[in-house]
Amino acid sequence: MSKKIYFASDFHLGTPSYEESLKREKKICRWLDMAAEDAEHIYLLGDIFDFWFEYRFAIPKGFLRFQGKLSELVDKGIKITLFTGNHDMWMFDYFEKELGVPIIREPIDIELNGKKFHIGHGDGLGPGDNTYKFLKKVFANKACQWLFGFLHPTIGMGIAQNWSKHSRAAGAEKEHEFHGKENEWLWQYCQEKQAEEYRDYYIFGHRHLPLELDLDNGGKYINTGEWLSYDTYATFDGEKLELLTFK
Repeated sequence: MSKKIYFASDFHLGTPSYEESLKREKKICRWLDMAAEDAEHIYLLGDIFDFWFEYRFAIPKGFLRFQGKLSELVDKGIKITLFTGNHDMWMFDYFEKELGVPIIREPIDIELNGKKFHIGHGDGLGPGDNTYKFLKKVFANKACQWLFGFLHPTIGMGIAQNWSKHSRAAGAEKEHEFHGKENEWLWQYCQEKQAEEYRDYYIFGHRHLPLELDLDNGGKYINTGEWLSYDTYATFDGEKLELLTFK
């Protein structure tokens, strides 16, 4: 395997302010330029935007540098796959049609150079978080999406962005705390999946804390962290998987 596979998540473009988001967007574009030097495939594992909703004839304004960079890399032959997260689950067909970037909504299994991977965003997996699991079903409901689409974008996106900010702020302190792998819901999820079928690596975002934890039955759980504080990502070169920081 002569080229690398890249994994990153939780850019949360659009927050906490226009200025900070733009600064982060430019940094992410520099990271994509760096990755393009040896990337075969880039997996973006959700919550790329702090909020996203595609109306029939409108999308959220901004983020043009990022979108342009994705289309530039795709045109060069680099595969890019984007997972939806809990903040940007209302992606539909814009990225695939306009940028050539397919959208995936649930964790998937892939095999790379003989190694088995299970990858996704990570929201709603494992025990606990029952309130969010219920809300996710509501948000994923086609009727609810259709009704939301009737709101004027100024109203609908204003409501959603305000709720998104409050939701993230409520869990901000817990995002950076680690109380042992036994208390990590995603680690518990990986443990259960590993008991069913062996995978070498489980890679998720959502948790916001960069993590690299061994599983009891072999294999590793890796969380790619976020780009508001850590600027972390993972690479796989065919032999070794590394959790790295972009500088």
